[in-house]
Amino acid sequence: MHLSMHNWMRAEPIEVTIARLAKFGYSSIEISGEPEIYDTKHVKGLLDDAGLFCWGSVTLMLGERNMVAKDEAARAASVQYVKDCITMVKELEGHEITIVPGTVGKITPDASPEEEWQWAVDGMREVMEHARKEGVKPAIEPLNRFETYFINRGEQALALAEAAGDDCGVCLDAFHINIEEADWRDAIRLVGDRLTDFHVADNNRMPPGMGSYDWTEVISVLREVNYDGALTMEFVAPIDRTPANKFPDAIDNNPEGISAEQLQFIIDHGSSTLTEEFYDWLVEQSSAHILPILEG
Repeated sequence: MHLSMHNWMRAEPIEVTIARLAKFGYSSIEISGEPEIYDTKHVKGLLDDAGLFCWGSVTLMLGERNMVAKDEAARAASVQYVKDCITMVKELEGHEITIVPGTVGKITPDASPEEEWQWAVDGMREVMEHARKEGVKPAIEPLNRFETYFINRGEQALALAEAAGDDCGVCLDAFHINIEEADWRDAIRLVGDRLTDFHVADNNRMPPGMGSYDWTEVISVLREVNYDGALTMEFVAPIDRTPANKFPDAIDNNPEGISAEQLQFIIDHGSSTLTEEFYDWLVEQSSAHILPILEG
């Protein structure tokens, strides 16, 4: 296993992100699923210069992106978006693409369970055809019930992966499985050799070591199922708007270079734009907690 990190949680130049990851001992990046904003040759050069690599990407199912939408054109556009993300990963010489089928934040269905399931299966089978050509492995990720109604647990993601193809994987996220699974250990064991990616945040969505998870045990269970991929940091520091705030200087009140949609997405995840000093500290704390366990 190696240490990786998402970059969707912070809108900033990719050069800044890569330099930070290299500084704090990360091996790779799981890049935001926004293929239109990245020059992949430029990003690949930056990663090579920093001694890092692209592990993969994660779909950002925002706005009209929804593989189980009632509207056929919306479903087709969403499948094409995922395929574009896969091509981006291929151009960055990455390994996987984490897919959330439904719109993040949408918690009411568009149609019957049978209709939506068939749309998801059909869309994933089309995605799988493209992924095989590009040499990238898709992985279905369940989110908690407050972020999606469609795929919430490992067994659901596994069922969709099995319907999509023998080579479709599953991604589990420590924060989400802490909410939705009866036992997160059993969820990891159930997914087993389909586990393709593992996202890391503590039970409170802070960096590992700042909540109640025993990360030595988490890594032990991952090793039990022979998982040897990325531990991808995906903390989203919740913003305390009360006098009990332990980090009063965390919020950047004048963010630059962030779109209104990006800012709203971060706010909807319970956070806000953070100061660079505070964000650097969170990234450093993450690696400081996990790397000694991996190396021990």
